Amino acid sequence: MENLLKFLVESLVDDKSAVEISKEEDEKSVTFRVKVAENDIGKVIGKNGKTANSIRTICKSVSTKEHKKIFVKFED
Repeated sequence: MENLLKFLVESLVDDKSAVEISKEEDEKSVTFRVKVAENDIGKVIGKNGKTANSIRTICKSVSTKEHKKIFVKFED
């Protein structure tokens, strides 16, 4: 899951070296915190958050096998 998220985010940003993904996991959920360069945050979030919501939807659909809720939070 983390590799998929990293691939999606890195394909959108200019500064691939600034992409950092941290994972917080408990019994029922997994939260991914995605940090990108300040100049790239707009590309990852997209107009009206459409790109960010698409990334979240992809991750949630892949995570159905794990039976856990997936949350993706974007930070700059």
